[in-house]
Amino acid sequence: MLGKDLKQLKSGTDIRGTASDCFGAEVTLDAYSAEIIARAFVKWLSCKLQKKSLIIAVGNDSRTTAKVLLKGFAKGVWESGCKVIYTGLSSTPSMFMLLKNEKWHCDASVMITASHLPADRNGLKFFTDGGGLGSDDIDDILEIAQSGEFLSGKGRLAYRSFMDEYSALLAAYVYTNCGSERPLEGKKIIVDAGNGAGGFFAEKVLKPLGADTEGSLYLEPDGTFPNHIPNPEDGFAIDCIKRAVLKNGADLGIIFDTDVGRAAVVDKNGEEINRNRLIALLSAMLLKERKGTIVTDSVTSDGLTKFIENHGGKHCRYKRGYRNVIDKCKELNEKGEYSPLAIETSGHAAFKDNYYLDDGAYLVTRILVLLAGQTNGITDLINGLEEPVEAEEARLTVNTPHFRSKAIEIFSELKKFAAENNGISVAPDNYEGVRLCFGASCGDGWALVRMSLHDPILPVNIESNAEGGVAAIAMMLYGVLSQFDWIDCRKLWQLT
Repeated sequence: MLGKDLKQLKSGTDIRGTASDCFGAEVTLDAYSAEIIARAFVKWLSCKLQKKSLIIAVGNDSRTTAKVLLKGFAKGVWESGCKVIYTGLSSTPSMFMLLKNEKWHCDASVMITASHLPADRNGLKFFTDGGGLGSDDIDDILEIAQSGEFLSGKGRLAYRSFMDEYSALLAAYVYTNCGSERPLEGKKIIVDAGNGAGGFFAEKVLKPLGADTEGSLYLEPDGTFPNHIPNPEDGFAIDCIKRAVLKNGADLGIIFDTDVGRAAVVDKNGEEINRNRLIALLSAMLLKERKGTIVTDSVTSDGLTKFIENHGGKHCRYKRGYRNVIDKCKELNEKGEYSPLAIETSGHAAFKDNYYLDDGAYLVTRILVLLAGQTNGITDLINGLEEPVEAEEARLTVNTPHFRSKAIEIFSELKKFAAENNGISVAPDNYEGVRLCFGASCGDGWALVRMSLHDPILPVNIESNAEGGVAAIAMMLYGVLSQFDWIDCRKLWQLT
C-alpha cells in the first residue's frame, strides 16, 4: 500500500525510523507511515479485545518530529472510528500508568519516542493493560499495515495531560514509605533532564517532597538536544551531572534518558552509580526486604554476582534486551521463585511491585526513600562490590548477509578454543553468545561474545581483575575471530 516495506521499521518491540532529514539521512518514518501503522494497530487491538469503539491515549517526548507523527497517528485512529486522547509532553512510563487509572477508560496507549537515539530518529511504543507489546505483536501489526485492511468510521480527538497525576503517584510513594510529607527537607538534589521529557521530576516530585533543586540542568524540553544526548550511559552526559553535583554541593544527582524509561544517579562525592553499581544498590535494598532472584542482562560482572549472593540473593544473568529480562523475571515469579527486579546494565529497571514497568522515575523514587533514611548518603550500601580493574567493549562489524546463522560458527570456534586451552572455560550460564572465563594466568577475567539484537554487529565485552588483563584477553580473542574474514576485528585489535 505504501510502496515501501514498513516491516523495516520494526526495532525489537517498538517501531523506530528516521523522522527528519536534519542530518542528511533519508526519512523512513513520516506522518503517512504513522497513519497507516495507527490504523493497523486499531485493527489489531479491536480483534484482540473484540471491541470496535476504542479509546487510545497518545503522548510524546520532546523530539521536534513529534507533532508530525502525532498528526498522522491521530488521523489513523479517528478514521478507524476511535477516540484519541492527546496527553502532550509525557514520559513513556506515564503512558502505561494511565491505563491503570480507571478514570481514563483507555484501551491502549502509544508513546511517540525513540528513547536516547539521535534527534533525527523517532518511533512508536505501544501499551495495553498487560504491558508493552511483544515482538510478535509488532510483526502482526506491521503485517496488517502492509495488507491495507482497516476499520473505518468517524472518531474524536480530546486533550488531557496525565503528568500531574503521575507525578503525584511518585511523590506519594516516597512520603508514604518515609512516614513524612516532606522527607527530603534539607536535601539538595540536582536533575539533568537533557532537554528530554524528564524536567517534570524536579518541579512536580522533588520540590513537593521538600528537596532543593537549585542548579538542575536542561529541564526545558528541546528536541534538538543542544547540550548533550539524554542518555545515562553517555560519558559526556554523566560528566555534566557529576560537575553539577560537586559545584552545588548536592546530596544526589539524577539523570534521565529522553522519555524517562531509564535513569542513573550520582552520589554526593560525584561518583556515578550506574550499570553494575546501580544494580548492586537496588539489589541491596530489595534483598534486605526479602531474599530472591535478581535478573540482569548478560554483560554484568562476576563481582556483581558475588555481591548479590553475599546479600542472600541469587543472580540470574540472562539475555540482553529489556523485554528479555522482564519476561524472565515474570517467568520466575510465575513458577514460584520470587524475583523483585529485572534490570539491564543500560539502566532499564523493572520492579515486580510496579507492573514490571521499566520506569526511570520510579527507580529514582526508590532511591529517594533510601536517601531520606541515610545520613552519609547511599554509596555505603554498595560497599563490598568487587569492581573490575579494567573493562572494555568492542563492537565488531559483521560483513555477511547471513550474520545470524554464521554466528553459530563463531560460538563453536570459541568453545573449541576454550576446551583446548588450560585456564579458559565456558561459563555455565550462557543464555546468548559465549561467555568465557579466563584464569589468573591468562587475563584473570571474562569475555562475552554475542550477536547484537538488531544490527550486524558482534559486541565483545571484556572485564579483567588485573592491569593489562583486557589486552591479554583481547589478543587471544583476536586470534580466534580474525580467522573469519567477514568479521572486522580492528576494534578488538585496538584493545591489545
